[in-house]
Amino acid sequence: MKVVAAYLLCLLGGNASPSAKDIEAVLGSVGAEADSARVRLLLKELEGKDILEVIAAGKEKFASVPSGGGGGVVVASASAGSGGAAPAAEVKEEPKKEEEKEESDDDMGFSLFD
Repeated sequence: MKVVAAYLLCLLGGNASPSAKDIEAVLGSVGAEADSARVRLLLKELEGKDILEVIAAGKEKFASVPSGGGGGVVVASASAGSGGAAPAAEVKEEPKKEEEKEESDDDMGFSLFD
């Protein structure tokens, strides 16, 4: 992922065709090591392609991936031959309990490693 990010940073910086050396320089500037095999693979896969089209194709693929929790509301329907609508189920909502906030010594009240 860091190789892709470095590639995109090169593009945003005005380099229309980043080389392996460019990507490695971006990663090196922040103290990250570049895996040269991954850099070569990325450049090979993106060779001759428009990055905006690649991103758009990726968005389409993600749209088909289920991302919900699966705990949706089940709606019962009347059968076609029953001659009437099924009565609506009564929904009881329980009052939501607010959780007590714990005090923390963390800088901003959150941790990156939770």
